[in-house]
Amino acid sequence: MLEPRADEMCAALMLDGRTAAAAKQEVCAAIDRIVHYAGWTDKYQALLGSVNPVASPYFNFTVTEAMGVVGVIAPDEAPLLGLISLILPIIVSGNSVVALASRKHPYPAIVLGEMLATSDLPGGVVNLLTGEMADLLPTFATHEQIRGLSAVLSAGERTALEQGAAGSVKRVKCYEISEWYGHQAEGLYWIGDFVEFKTTWHPLEVWWAETECLAE
Repeated sequence: MLEPRADEMCAALMLDGRTAAAAKQEVCAAIDRIVHYAGWTDKYQALLGSVNPVASPYFNFTVTEAMGVVGVIAPDEAPLLGLISLILPIIVSGNSVVALASRKHPYPAIVLGEMLATSDLPGGVVNLLTGEMADLLPTFATHEQIRGLSAVLSAGERTALEQGAAGSVKRVKCYEISEWYGHQAEGLYWIGDFVEFKTTWHPLEVWWAETECLAE
């Protein structure tokens, strides 16, 4: 949905004074990042999960599960690429997102929301908000239905977020990214930041019986 409307998104990014070349670079990088995480959807489970050798008659394995609703607070730098880079690894694993767009440059997020509304992404998976950080940060931190927080914040904002999140034992990841275009802003371990790990002990005799039934 972003590729055929790239010119529209470039125009939205240029409202903050950047050049056409810089806007085009960010849109192209955002498209590449979407493709990057689309490629992880059927692979991350095998790499983050594991089969665990145990000295007992059990088949022991660990799988990942979605956490639920995760809050995202996007950076002012790279208002499109930064927002997408935080959202994508969260929804890849089955979570849903409530995201606060860049406070200084919210318009690219509004255009992105229009694109998501006409895409195949199920309704409610990505929810985009615009507003002031001071008004919304306490709600993000203390809302009990938000199970994790992914944010790019100043030191003072980070402290306030972590203190508020402690009451409901949220997982909080605050990133310090100086270059959103590089490989340090994407990858498998960004997905792993917002999954839970479930380990199962399965008796071997039951496992083998089930396997034989399936084979028959």
